[in-house]
Amino acid sequence: MFLFVFLIYKTEVRGELDKKRQYVFAPNHSSYLDIPVMGLNPINANFVGKSSISKVPLFGYMYARLHILVDRANMKSRMASIKLSLDAIDKGKSLVIFPEGGINSPHPPLMSPFKDGAFRVAIEKQIPVVPVTIPFNWIILPDPENRLHRGTVKVIFHEPIETTGLTLADADGLKEKVYAIIDQELRKQNKL
Repeated sequence: MFLFVFLIYKTEVRGELDKKRQYVFAPNHSSYLDIPVMGLNPINANFVGKSSISKVPLFGYMYARLHILVDRANMKSRMASIKLSLDAIDKGKSLVIFPEGGINSPHPPLMSPFKDGAFRVAIEKQIPVVPVTIPFNWIILPDPENRLHRGTVKVIFHEPIETTGLTLADADGLKEKVYAIIDQELRKQNKL
């Protein structure tokens, strides 16, 4: 896909990812380009994303059929998406969950605070979380401008963080650890 829009891309995997295991991938989110970039994931995974994506012509139809949608303003929808996420893991799927809950940061590439869902799911199912840094999409396809700029798309899959033995009481600590890994990499890549 990136070649069709003349974008060079680079994927870096820093930890070993076992295709026989499930993971929760937790990437930063600063651009609409982040969703197709996560398609470069070496592990096939279902996305958990905003229900509004289903309204995008053609792409939204396909996305809604393949992935888990959530209306964050609706408690019933949030609870249903967690159940669907847990069910997907039980069926052997990995998940991609953007823990910022959308493109929210007023100062990209710095992130907005993380929500709990990705970490609670990983702990409940005792599967690793993989922090993912997408350092330059905020420049290549900035929000709300949504005009494509030249650049190299880069995605870094960090070492998986095991959750074996963690309980839901550990969710905040896990969330902070993942945030710190991505934040440090964003600052390094963007020379902040």
